[in-house]
Parts: sequence; structure tokens; C-alpha cells
Amino acid sequence: MKVTALLASRAARTHRRAWAAVFAALAFTSLLLGALALALASAGLGHPRVARYAAAALVVAGDQNTRFTATPWGSEPRTAEAGLTERVRVPAAALGVVRRVPGVRAAVADEVFPAGRDGRAAVGRPWSAARLAPWALRDGRAPRRAQEVVVGGGARVGARTVLRVGGVDTAYTVVGVAGGPPTAVYFTDGEAHRLAGHPGSVDAIGVLARPGVATEELSARVRAALDAAGARSVGPRAYGDAAGLRVLTGNGRGGAEFLNAGPARAGLLELLASVAATVVLIALLVVSSTVVQALRQRAGELGLLRAVGATPGQLRRAVGKEVGRVAAGAASAGAVGALPAYLALRGVLDARGALPAGLELPLPPWLWAAPLVTAGVTVLVARFAAVLAGAGAAKLRPAEALRESAPGTPRKVTGLVLLLVGVSSAGTAALQSGAAAGNAAGAAAVTMVGACALLGPWIADGAMRVLGAPLRRYCGPAGHLAAANCQVAARRSGAALTPVVLVTAFVGVQLSAGATLTHAGAAQAREALRAGLVARADGGLPEGAAERIREVPGVRAATGVVRGTVVLARRETGEPRLDRLPVLGVTPQRLTRTLDPEVREGSVRELRPGTVAVGADRARSLGVRPGGTVTLRFGDGTPARLRVVATYERALALGDFLFSRDELLRHGALPDRERVLVTVAPGGDRATTAAALAAALAAAVPGVRVETSPAPVRVAAEDQALAEVVTVAAVSAIGGFTVIAVLSTLSLIGFGRRPELRLLRLAGAGRGQLRRMLRLEAAATALTGLAVGAAVASVPLLAFSLGVARTVPYLPVAPAALIVAVVAVTAGAGTLLPARAALRGRYPGRGAAGG
Repeated sequence: MKVTALLASRAARTHRRAWAAVFAALAFTSLLLGALALALASAGLGHPRVARYAAAALVVAGDQNTRFTATPWGSEPRTAEAGLTERVRVPAAALGVVRRVPGVRAAVADEVFPAGRDGRAAVGRPWSAARLAPWALRDGRAPRRAQEVVVGGGARVGARTVLRVGGVDTAYTVVGVAGGPPTAVYFTDGEAHRLAGHPGSVDAIGVLARPGVATEELSARVRAALDAAGARSVGPRAYGDAAGLRVLTGNGRGGAEFLNAGPARAGLLELLASVAATVVLIALLVVSSTVVQALRQRAGELGLLRAVGATPGQLRRAVGKEVGRVAAGAASAGAVGALPAYLALRGVLDARGALPAGLELPLPPWLWAAPLVTAGVTVLVARFAAVLAGAGAAKLRPAEALRESAPGTPRKVTGLVLLLVGVSSAGTAALQSGAAAGNAAGAAAVTMVGACALLGPWIADGAMRVLGAPLRRYCGPAGHLAAANCQVAARRSGAALTPVVLVTAFVGVQLSAGATLTHAGAAQAREALRAGLVARADGGLPEGAAERIREVPGVRAATGVVRGTVVLARRETGEPRLDRLPVLGVTPQRLTRTLDPEVREGSVRELRPGTVAVGADRARSLGVRPGGTVTLRFGDGTPARLRVVATYERALALGDFLFSRDELLRHGALPDRERVLVTVAPGGDRATTAAALAAALAAAVPGVRVETSPAPVRVAAEDQALAEVVTVAAVSAIGGFTVIAVLSTLSLIGFGRRPELRLLRLAGAGRGQLRRMLRLEAAATALTGLAVGAAVASVPLLAFSLGVARTVPYLPVAPAALIVAVVAVTAGAGTLLPARAALRGRYPGRGAAGG
């Protein structure tokens, strides 16, 4: 033990510069893992904010989850679960059941519905529900008659205000002003239930407890009473999907208010877990490569130690202690920066509005210690890398240490096998759709990068055979030296290529995959839009608004469009899966004149309740055509078996399913989400005609707002903004990680080459020649790494983009130029900076400048 400790301490002091590269890689690993651990833990503790039910002891709400059970191959049945983002309602009869429970002081039925107030969006509720917050009167009195309201602000008692609910304008008298949000409008209970339009059901039931009754005890009593009464959520459910009522307490009460928060939290956890797994994988690859390279530069020293009697076990333990000392300091330094890194990520998420309203992500003080755990994980990664690297270094014989050994056949075979697996995975991506295709493309990229790491020496040798001729012909003596150095030291050149290939391929795939879908979807949305005007109104358009707009002179076609969600239950490799998909509901009359989905088969004119049009790719994966049927669950969990009437091409813009507008409105899509797309009849000056028509539409449908430059209609996943921010942050972090790897590897190689450079100077090579040689070597490394990385990225990207978007991969010019610039600058800095000491002075070892 004393011998290994002595070897480790002496080596750590002697090779400080070499271990500095390992320190940087490990510190960044610890920082990334610590920030991700904080993000995961915060998301794990996340919950919907408790706002309008803050004074309630508990809340009775509908079951906002749907389930699908299937039996994977050779396994037990498994159940997948997905959140529903449309309101699942509570039967009104449950109110009486809850009121009779001992310990209940009051049970209050709540209804929440969109409204328009003086041209602005508002929210309507019954006045009795205000006590659940509690929000009390600040002026005036409670409403007693149907035409009286209490407002959250922006009006005085006695004023008249016009409110639009369900597309109908009605004048009300303000009789009170209450605390709470300024957009709130409180009606009498009877008027609120009438305006909500759901007879026989309510949104939720808030329960106030009697003094001295514990919440846990009251919750158990209410749960038992509801079960005894057989109370269930309103509406049918799929087979095996339980739909009992939920009794929410504590932070869970917010789930009855912010329906999107729960599904968004689940999506955030899944996304962060995927990013963390990728970081660990790349960290292991980069740290192992850096440690191996650090030990390879000391092959002569290790061989000498073997020659004087050091055993392989002593060398392995010495290397482990060396790496452990470096890793402990690096992991601690990274852990310190983890909290600021996490706060920066949260700041970006908040600034971009990527988190849904109402999602709370707490960070209690005791959670600040999480980076210490990931620091320990970083040390374990380093020790594992040391075991891998030390095993080879300890077996070195003195004679072997003096020369660079050629890579063996097993390494080549393994690399070729991984390359074949990566290409096969890319082929799988071409046959998949959506997330499955993205996962297959990502797996293909990672596998092919691993193959390139193993095949690095042969890639470097081949590249130098290609680049060697122009280097020798056009670059003079420096070109001869650069070509000879890169070709002779193929193993060293291959090690330098691996991180360059990694950063190019990984960042290219991650950025291009999303950019390709966004670019193709935007192009489809522009091509689909035929309308020149769009009409909408806060509080919803009146029933029959699209028909009334069609009768206005100068209107060629008008289509009502409403957004919603559906859930598709399917099996993926035998595992049950539930996909929540954004969809559109439309009025089919002359649809293609306002919004052309590019129908392939069938006709969208047949869209009505009970039917659906399906995107061509989704129809192919489901094996359906017009006349067939597809089974879906609407956003409120209601299952439906729908007849397919058409298939269409522009699914990236319009979603995988098109429904009748009335169908979606039946299942929770809010009327205030509706828009009417209007196509102007040809003839006359377009701008003048559009302006005149906009005025005519406002007269035909009072309260409507008309936009003369409508944005293209395009569906988007609910967590798209969140996924984009997290993906960009992850790509930036991992890109920085691999940049450190490039600098570390090239710096270690540069430190190891100082004796070689001094020998070349003694042989007569000038400093200018050597600097030019190093620049050419850096250029060759960067060019080869970029070319191989682009080739590795292009295989899965091409399969993914052709299979999902029917287009070639797309990457904006700015990110592509940034990748090239970062690789070029990093390769140059990593090659030239370590060599400065060897190039100082007129002769090696002398300090005079010049010559």
C-alpha cells in the first residue's frame, strides 16, 4: 500500500498538466450530472399550484388519467397510463353524498368556463365557489339575481358590463368587487351552472371541514362514502380503464384546477431522464478516453516501472489512486457549480414560457445536497475508467512501452459490427414514426459514434492516405511532416478524431432532427392555408357563426376550426403505450378552399360525428384505409370506434387525425378555442376587399375580431416548447462536454509530443515549419472529424427525415457554421497551445528568442 500511495502521489505531482485535462472533463461531468439531478428531483417533487382551492380541506374531482393494459411477449400484463387534458366531470349527485359525510362543514360545487369581458378573456365561476380560495368581497355585495355579477377587478359597483359566454353577449350589473385574479367573474350559482352548459355534472366539489376534523380522516370518510354510493366520473371509459372519482388533498388539490400540469410534469421527468442517461453514457466514453490518453503518454514511464520490479497490481492500484485524487477534487468543483447551472436552466424555461401554467417545481434546501451524490457518481465513473485504462497499462512490458502498438483485429471486428448495428438501427428509424423514429435515429447515431471510436486508427490512416498527397504536393516540408506524423501515429490520430466525430455527429443529429420536423411542418402549414382572414372572439363564437359568415357577400368559403387532444392506445414491441396527440376539429364544407390537408384517398366532405380523417403515415402504421375503422380515446377519456373517411399528407402541420368540429366540442374542447378561417372571393384589390370584408364580418357576427393576416394553422404537442428548451440546453451542455474532450485529448497528445518536437528542432526543422506542420495536422484532424461526423449523422438523419417528414435532413446555416467553427478553433487550440513550450527559443532548452 505504501508503494502504490508513493507512486500515485509522485505521479500526480509530476503530471499535473496531463491530469488537468482529466480534471476538466470530470468537473464538467459532475456539474452536468448535478444540475440534472436537481432538475429531476425538483420535477419529482413537482405538483400543480393550489390556488382557487387553497381553503378547501379536500377536493373531489374526476379521474384525469386513462389506462391501457396489455401483455408483452412472455411477460405479465402491464398497464400504461396517460394524463387527460380535457376536463373529466363529476356527477352532480355526488354533491349530496359528500354533504352527508360526518365532519363536512360545507361541500361546494365549482364550475369554470371561459368568458369574454369587454373584449378581453375572462373566467366565469359561481360565487359560492369563491369561498374555497378564499376570496372575499372588497366592496359591494354578493349576486342575488341572474343578471348580477361580482368581478375580480377593473369595474366599480353599479356599473354595467357586457359578458360573452358561449358566443352570446349579455349585459350584467356589477354588484360587488372581490379579491383574487382580475379576470374572474362570479355569477349566481344557478346562472353559472346554466352558462357552463353541463346539466347533471360539475367541474369539481370543494369540501370545507368542521373544526377539529383531521384532513386524512375526512378524506377517508369521503372516499368510503363515494365508493359506497358507486359514484364514478361522468362519461364512458375504455374497457379496463377505471373511472372512479378522486379525493385530492394537500398539493394534489391543484390537479383539479391545472389539468395540464400533471401530464407536463410526467413529460418533463421522462425527458430529463433520457438526457441524464445520454450524459452518463457520453461521460463514460469521454472520461475513459481522456484517462486512457493520459496514461498512454506515460507508456515509457510505466514500462520503466515494470522493468524495475513494479507488479501489474501495484501499477493498477497506483493508477486508481491517481485518478481517484483527481476525480475527488474535480467532482467537488463541479458540484459547486451544479446549483447555478440548474437555476440558469429554470430561468430559461420561465423566460420562454416552456412550463405550463400552474406547475410548481420546488427546490427545498435539503435538496441542494443532491450534487454531492452525483459527485460520488462522477468519482465512480472515473474509477471505472481507471480500471479500464489501468488494466492495459499494467500489462505493458518495457519493450512494448517504447513503441506504439498496432490496434488488434478484435477491435476492428467489434467496430465493424457496431457500424453494421448502427446502420440497421437507422433502417429501423425509416420504418417508424414519431418518437419511435427519433429514438431509433438517436440510438443509431450513438452506436455509430462508438464504432468510429473503435475504428479511429483505420479511419485516420485512410484519411491521411487521401489527404497526404495534397499535403505533400502543395504544403512543402511542413506538409510532408504533417502527413508522415498523422499516418505513422494512426492510433494517436484516431484518439484525436473520436471526440471530434462525437461532437459533430451527436449535436448534428439532435439539432437537425428537430429542425427537420419544424421546417417540414412549417412548410406544410404554409401550403395548407388557403384562407386570407380569420375570425375569433373571447368567450367563443356564437353557434352557427361559420354558417352566418358564409352568407356574407364576398366570402368564398368559411371553416370553423377547434383544437383538442386524443389518446391513441397501441403496443410498441409488445409493451402497452398511450400517446396523447394534438388534433383539429373542422367543419367539412369547402374545407380544401380554406385549409387543404392534401387528401390522398377518400374525401373530407364526409367528416361528421363518428368519422375521422387520418394522416397517411399514421394510417399506414395502423393499417387502415377509407372505409376502415380506428379506435381512439378523446381528451376526456371517452373511447370511440370511428370510421375512416379519408387519408391526407399534411399531418406534420394538421396532426394525425382530423375530426368534425362538433365531435371535439362534445368531448371537452372549449368553444372559445374556435376560429373561423375565411377565404375571400376572387376579384378586386385584395387588400381593399379583405378590409371591407373584415368590417362586414364584424357586423354579421357581433363581437367578432377579424385578423387580415392569419398565421398558418399548425398543431403542436403540449410539451413542445418544454422539449425544445431542454433539448437545446442538453445539446449545448453535451456540446461543451465534447469540446472539453477534444481539447483534453489533443492537449494530452500535444504534451506527449514535446520530446518529438524538440528532436525535430535539433534535426534542423525551423519553428515556422513546425508551427505550419501543427496547423496542417489540426486542419486534417478537424476536416476528417467533421467529414466522418457528418457521415455518421447523415445515415440516421436521412432515414429519419425520409420516414417521418418525407424530406431530406435540414439544419439551419447558423448552427452548422457554429459546429464547424467550434471544431476548427478547438482543434487548433488543442494542437498548438501545448506545443508552445517546445517551440520557444533558438534551440530546444535555451531561452533566447529568434531564429
